[in-house]
Amino acid sequence: SAPGAAPSAPARPKAGGGGHRPFGGPAPAPDAPVLPNVKAIIAVASGKGGVGKSTTATNLAIGLAQEGLRVGLMDADIHGPSLHRMLGTEAKPEVREGRLQPMQVWGLSAVSIGMLVDEKQAMIWRGPMVMGAINQFLTDVDWGPLDVLVVDMPPGTGDAQLSLMQKVPLAGAIIVSTPQDIALIDARRGVSMFEKMKVPVLGLIENMSYFCCPNCGHNTELFGHGGAKKEAETMGVPFLGEVPLLADIRSTGDAGTPIVASAPESEGAKAFRRIAQATAAALKDKLNAAN
Repeated sequence: SAPGAAPSAPARPKAGGGGHRPFGGPAPAPDAPVLPNVKAIIAVASGKGGVGKSTTATNLAIGLAQEGLRVGLMDADIHGPSLHRMLGTEAKPEVREGRLQPMQVWGLSAVSIGMLVDEKQAMIWRGPMVMGAINQFLTDVDWGPLDVLVVDMPPGTGDAQLSLMQKVPLAGAIIVSTPQDIALIDARRGVSMFEKMKVPVLGLIENMSYFCCPNCGHNTELFGHGGAKKEAETMGVPFLGEVPLLADIRSTGDAGTPIVASAPESEGAKAFRRIAQATAAALKDKLNAAN
């Protein structure tokens, strides 16, 4: 298709009505749970773009899988999908009996709009079409039984976020921020949005907390340090941990080999694993209640 053109079915849902059913699966009953076989759905969100939300969502999901949980990862960032690249998946998902089969990679079941459309194609979609695509990822994907579904949310506090929270009973939300004040202002808005929608905030993560020199090991606080922890204390929400600014985190993400899986003994992997352990602990009661 021409650059900028809307994608052909099955990738493009109709505007309005939550989208058509391009995979051919039956529509769920109106009062049925959206994902009855998923024990806990958590959102990874940010008040603004560029703070490492998708990198965090990817490594957090793999870290949760390494804790022995059955984990799915859904890319709801329709306008800027990147999880397919970070996971190293180039194949197109199969459709079986009218349901999209998630890709099995790094111990996860994963779906991204980036797996279905050309990478150069701009997703010039209005709100109803975006929500149609997200609805299909929830209802037309054969997720199977999962302990946790991690949803990589679009940045900001707009229509897609509100619609998703109204449709799906989220077990909690994680907000990713960088240490500088301008990012923390937007993180505060993100926390406020989830609290207004009665979604528990599992905690804040401070990404790019400090730069660790690969040659001498000296730490430099390029964007400040500790701002997210102070903000979490001020807002009365947990602080899940900090992640350093490391070239290895960037390079492994670009290569499709997330650092938690490909370099488990690295400083970056250990930071993400600590956050995954804290997240699993926060979800323990929810997961036990679902057994």
